[in-house]
Amino acid sequence: MATAEQIEIHVQSSLSEVAPAAWDACAAPETADGGRPLDPFTTHRFLRALETSGSVGPGTGWSPRYLTAEQGGEMIAAAPLYVKSHSQGEYIFDHNWAHAYENAGGRYYPKLQIAVPFTPATGRRFLVKPGHEAAGMGALVQGAVQLASENGLSSLHATFCTEAEAIAGRQMGLMARASQQFHWVNEGYADFDAFLASLSSRKRKAIRKERATAQGFGGTIHHLTGDAIQPEHWDAFWHFYQDTGARKWGSPYLTRAFFDEAQAHLRDDILLVLAEREGRWVAGALNFIGRETLYGRYWGCTEHHPCLHFELCYYAAIDHAITHGMARVEAGAQGEHKLARGYLPVTTHSLHWVADDGFRRAIAQYLEAERAAVEEDIEILTSYGPFRKGKDPET
Repeated sequence: MATAEQIEIHVQSSLSEVAPAAWDACAAPETADGGRPLDPFTTHRFLRALETSGSVGPGTGWSPRYLTAEQGGEMIAAAPLYVKSHSQGEYIFDHNWAHAYENAGGRYYPKLQIAVPFTPATGRRFLVKPGHEAAGMGALVQGAVQLASENGLSSLHATFCTEAEAIAGRQMGLMARASQQFHWVNEGYADFDAFLASLSSRKRKAIRKERATAQGFGGTIHHLTGDAIQPEHWDAFWHFYQDTGARKWGSPYLTRAFFDEAQAHLRDDILLVLAEREGRWVAGALNFIGRETLYGRYWGCTEHHPCLHFELCYYAAIDHAITHGMARVEAGAQGEHKLARGYLPVTTHSLHWVADDGFRRAIAQYLEAERAAVEEDIEILTSYGPFRKGKDPET
């Protein structure tokens, strides 16, 4: 396939066909200064770990078809593209679209998905080398739509893209969708107590009580990253992850081998918060570390202790972000219980293309109504946030 301006689009079924340095020059050009990527999820090492571990690929419903764009022999853009045979592991729900499409006599699956599998974290999905932004994204969109059209696929979706990508994609004729998550934002707090001081007295007391309860569970809480993470920690976390995955999704998305890949190639990108009691690991939370953002991903336990979930998942993440001068914590999908703990609602974005004209018009109308509802919901939820409004009588 070729696009305008002599940009060639290639499709690869494995990242082993793409040089890590060439991919990361598009996915994480900011690392040229020796620092972290903005987020680790589109790096070659993370996507390759999903593939090598069998978390994506045959039998998973996620078949890699990575797009790369080359101009003059130089790779200028890339996208993590997958052929999907279901809608699991995406967190931007289109099950109702699939039902309506098939009830009307169409075949919704397979579809194309530009995404990081199992990862509801905002980041660039059209990975373009600096200096090639407009041409690179345009080539990737055109190439992906052409791939879907030529193969008779129902649709193309790019989920958890950036707001800038959503705006650009809409200008290219894609449909933009708005959803919501809860994020914690660092307002320059000196420490956790400074964050608490920004809350209403009632919420401040509630959080102090929850932290005291959790930290009094009868054991020790460990914060591990880099070489401090050892294989034994993944043995424990695999049990936690299996328990959570079985309850949430029926079966875990990630394989056991993914955590071995994480130990070998990703441990510098990871913060593990583990609770130990009487010589046994009893609970844990897995976070990924970006340049400015800490991403909460998975939690699980083998023993229930009051408030330990809140401590390991939310308060430990806030502590880490403040200590390391990070701008925000993204705590993953859903969960209005996060609101009382300082995580406020924000808009997330996705882009969609549907082959059928009539179905596309119906979805476009739906998305306009949904966007208004999401905006209203965010406004209402924000008004119920825990932060002080006016004079706090106990401050």
